[in-house]
Amino acid sequence: MHCHPAGILFDRVMQTKPAGYEIRVMKKCELAQAIDWAAAEGWNPGLHDLQSFWAADSTGFLMGFLDGEPIASISAVKYGDSFAFVGFYIVKQEHRGSGYGLQLWHAAMESLGKRVLGLDGVVEQQENYKKSGFQLAYRNVRYQGKTGVEFPVPLIDMSAVMVPANEVDFTALHAYDRQFFPADRQAFLQSWISADDSEFLCVSQDGEISGFGGVRKCRDGYKIGPLYAERSEIAESILDQLLRGLPAGENFYLDVPEPNMFAVQLAESLGMQVVFETARMYRGAMPMVDFFRLYGVTSFELG
Repeated sequence: MHCHPAGILFDRVMQTKPAGYEIRVMKKCELAQAIDWAAAEGWNPGLHDLQSFWAADSTGFLMGFLDGEPIASISAVKYGDSFAFVGFYIVKQEHRGSGYGLQLWHAAMESLGKRVLGLDGVVEQQENYKKSGFQLAYRNVRYQGKTGVEFPVPLIDMSAVMVPANEVDFTALHAYDRQFFPADRQAFLQSWISADDSEFLCVSQDGEISGFGGVRKCRDGYKIGPLYAERSEIAESILDQLLRGLPAGENFYLDVPEPNMFAVQLAESLGMQVVFETARMYRGAMPMVDFFRLYGVTSFELG
C-alpha cells in the first residue's frame, strides 16, 4: 500500500521538538505498521483490527518520525466530545529513553482536549500515568485457555434464543453495547461485528437482548470480546458456542474486568490461566459502566 506523507501536525508541541522529529496523524498504512509493532510487543492484535480501529476515529492515531523514519506510536481515539481512549503507546527499542515518546504523549493529550480519558496500561507504568492525572479504576486480567476442551453447558431459560449478531436489529445491539462503554461507538461496533475471521452471537429473551459476545482470529489463536451477559449462565452459553466453532488445540484469550467475580469464576472454571494484566485507568470523572455484566473487554487498545 502506498502511503502519502500528508497529515495533521501538532505545531505547538513541535516548537520544542528535537531536530528532525515530527509528530503527525497516521495514514491508514502507518496504522497497519503500528499494529505490527504491537504484535512484536506480544500484544497479539486481531488479524483484521485495522479496519475497525480506523472506523472508530481515522484522526485518532499519532506517529512520531525521526528524519522521516517512524519510531513511535500512540492512539488517542475520540468517541464524541466527552470521552477518548489511549493505547498503542510504543517507542521503537533503540529510541527509548530519548524523550520521543514523551513528546508524542503530550501531543496525544493535547489532541484530546478536556475529554474524560481511559486507558489500559501495563502495571509497571501506572505511576507514570498517574503523573498525567490518571487514576486506577480496577484491573483487567487476560486469561488463556485451549480450544477443544469440553465443559458443561449451563441450562438457560428455554425462552432464550441465540442467533448471529447480524440477524439482530443493529439499533438494539448498539443500544445494548452502549450500556457497557462510556460513549457511543456505533461506527466501530458496526465494523467490529462485520470483520473477517470472526463470529458474533446475541442471546435474546422476550424480545430483549440479554447477552452478546464475539470471537476473532488473532496473530496467536483467538480472542473473545466483547462478552456481555445479564447472568453468568448466559455468558457461559455464548462462550461455549463461540468456542465450538474454533479448531481444537488453539489458544484463546478472554480479558476479564477483575471486579466481576462471576467473570473470574467463569474463566477459572474452564481451567484458563492468567497470562497478563492491565491497569484500567481514567483521567477525569470515572465513567459509570456496569462491569458486573461485563465478562470480556472488547479491546485493550480501544476500550
